[in-house]
Amino acid sequence: MIEQLQKDSLELLKQLISISSFSKEEDQTADVIEQFLQTRDIKTLRKLNNVWAYNKHFDPKKPTMLLNSHHDTVKPNSGYTRDPFAPTVEDGKLYGLGSNDAGGCLVSLIATFLYFYEQEGLSYNVCLAATAEEEISGNNGLEYVLPELGELEFAIVGEPTLMNLAIAERGLLVLDCVTTGKAGHAAREEGDNAIYKALKDIDWFRNYRFSKVSEMFGPLKMSVTIINAGSQHNVVPATCTFTVDVRVTDAYANEEVLKIIRTNVDCKVTPRSVRLKPSSIDKEHPIVLSGIALGRTTYGSPTTSDQALLSIPSLKVGPGDSARSHMADEYVFVNEVEEGIKLYIEMLKPVINGK
Repeated sequence: MIEQLQKDSLELLKQLISISSFSKEEDQTADVIEQFLQTRDIKTLRKLNNVWAYNKHFDPKKPTMLLNSHHDTVKPNSGYTRDPFAPTVEDGKLYGLGSNDAGGCLVSLIATFLYFYEQEGLSYNVCLAATAEEEISGNNGLEYVLPELGELEFAIVGEPTLMNLAIAERGLLVLDCVTTGKAGHAAREEGDNAIYKALKDIDWFRNYRFSKVSEMFGPLKMSVTIINAGSQHNVVPATCTFTVDVRVTDAYANEEVLKIIRTNVDCKVTPRSVRLKPSSIDKEHPIVLSGIALGRTTYGSPTTSDQALLSIPSLKVGPGDSARSHMADEYVFVNEVEEGIKLYIEMLKPVINGK
């Protein structure tokens, strides 16, 4: 059975690669995923470009686990030497846009869902969700359909991790800051220079150390990444705007970090979003212990995924390598997908009593 699942998964991945599925434009890949499941007599549900399904013997009295990955891609960068939409296998590598991020993960999770789909007596229901807009942290992806999925106990989020276990993920706050002064002529003692006022707050962002330190990630990290002020050389600027990238650890909630920042700086601080939360799963959770028993290592992920939108314990794990994501001539090894399917299944067997 597993060999057939592996074969079907690689064919599905090739089909997905061949279709453009940039964020917000994933309707055709959603169609393909729907059809793939429906031809196997699986009832699917869909909202916009998000497709989900449940195991055949769903029992509302049992807890439900989520298998989730995304089918949108970034646009190919200018360094491509291959057709990004031409799935090609060479030297064991399957080339194509989205092959690694996160097509290999998605088709492996679909295969895992199919493996358990018909089984009776599972201790968990299984919900599979192939979602959109992950690459842009969009509002019409996983977040849009979460209320439709029902109560969830824990999740596996498919992202390329070399099948190692990302048991924590940093959250993200992007802050737009504005310091206000008063315009004046630079040749006279006029005005109140907004740049000078901003320097005090920028220095605070550079040097402040939050008291709680994450066991997984260490200290929370803040970086001033953009500064804009002034219109011409002889005018004292009335405003100075700057942007701060804040990588939040599992030691804090986003709202807590925002409150501390606003207490300590004079500038106006506006977050672009507080949605992308830090996430984690207990190292003693059965799915983590099962992965460790299979020789997988645990780590904290510095990158952000749809895991940030979940308020339940979640584990990020999948075939492929994050270092290949968004690269020119993106690829995933064929054997990574094959092994990913096996490892997902073996990890879940002792957790949901699969046979």
